[in-house]
Amino acid sequence: MKIVHVASELFPLIKTGGLADAVAALAKALAEFGHDVAVILPGFRAVLDHPEFAPARLEFEVRVEMGDEFLRGEVYKLSLGRRRTLYVVRRDEFFDRRAPYGIGTRDYDDNAERFIFFNKAVVEILRLAQLKADVVHCHDWQAGLVPVLLRASEQRHDETLALGTALTIHNIAFQGLFSKKAFALTNLPEDFYSVEGLEYYGQMSMLKAAIVFADRITTVSPTYANEIRTAQFGCGLEGVINSRAADLTGLLNGLDGEVWNPATDALLPANYASDDMAGKAICRQRLLEKSDFDPEFAGPVFGIVARFAHQKGFDLILGAKDFFLQNDVRLVLLGGGDPRYENAFRELAAAHPGRVSLTLGLNETLSHLIEAGSDFFLMPSIFEPCGLNQMYSMRYGTVPIVTRVGGLADTVTDFEAAPTDGTGIVVEPEVASLRKGLARALALFADKSRMAQVIQNGMRHDFSWTKAARGYEALYRDIG
Repeated sequence: MKIVHVASELFPLIKTGGLADAVAALAKALAEFGHDVAVILPGFRAVLDHPEFAPARLEFEVRVEMGDEFLRGEVYKLSLGRRRTLYVVRRDEFFDRRAPYGIGTRDYDDNAERFIFFNKAVVEILRLAQLKADVVHCHDWQAGLVPVLLRASEQRHDETLALGTALTIHNIAFQGLFSKKAFALTNLPEDFYSVEGLEYYGQMSMLKAAIVFADRITTVSPTYANEIRTAQFGCGLEGVINSRAADLTGLLNGLDGEVWNPATDALLPANYASDDMAGKAICRQRLLEKSDFDPEFAGPVFGIVARFAHQKGFDLILGAKDFFLQNDVRLVLLGGGDPRYENAFRELAAAHPGRVSLTLGLNETLSHLIEAGSDFFLMPSIFEPCGLNQMYSMRYGTVPIVTRVGGLADTVTDFEAAPTDGTGIVVEPEVASLRKGLARALALFADKSRMAQVIQNGMRHDFSWTKAARGYEALYRDIG
């Protein structure tokens, strides 16, 4: 098959979260199955400046209709390896910025123009490059208009650009909501701006557009597929989701074993595997040193790598912060986002430098070290479509502490509920439950034999992309 992925992130070129890892790993797995895979990406500054993008060449220009004017963009092409091709849409006015979506918690004011332009450019690429796609697979709201624009273009030019379309919702909380006036930039007939179309409570929703017009819809875990059909997790779109329930599937993400493998990870100070764990002790010591802790500290180390947001359970962590101050443990945090949480943990780290370490920002090397050097990985999300860090943790012999939501519930088995094959600690998204989970972690750490068993269970679990990619392959064939 010829498969085209449309996304706003792709590891290692541009990454703010799990979307980048998922798109890259899925594209790679599908290519390994023998499919021809293309990925279309906005020309963000980080992409253009990345060393791996250097060999890219200008392929052609696109002329994109935006309301009552036409804007030009450049399309670069790069081979990503056998059967994988990258197309990058460049228009510096829109994409040459320090961050892809906004600064801090504020989105760019022109995100509607930026991503409508990108979506329209995608359709032009499909037409001009004659990709003849069997499936165009769109990821999240940033690619949400592609299914409807694709069909409109096919009618206009009387040619088939793709046999089918698929949407993956990586996080339904982000919906691409813009004012009604942004609809004019789509150049779609006015009747598309309706309750049955793109209109959402007086605004235009790019995610809703994809939910309505894509042939098939997936989420990144089975539990999340069920959750978004409810008012609690549907973020206002549960009615639209339920109207497409017959076309909704939950497919669990995997991890890229070439990137996330403690036996071969070049970012670690020492490698290790389930049958030889000596390297993990070295990683733990290096993490303690890098965090300005005593490298000989013998108690448990808790790690966090996350976007600092309510979704990720930071209110729960702050509600249980006394645990880290009253017990002989260490807490290492990496991430950034909401200034409220950044400031709270900055103050906590400053007041307790021997117990809490904070690094703000993105740091791929440190994120691998935290996964390898921690004893427990803390991920108490309020909701979590899939989550990848809990899988990384288990692969790296670090016991995850997670909430019973979304993909976390699908991937982590509580060691007390399943004494033989448990892989972590599962709690409810409440402060009291998290406190109990942290206390259970202390008891597990003290029981060396049981701790070792839980670690081995997690490391031997198969989280490869092969199973997930086969699921997508079957989905694509069903669309065709």
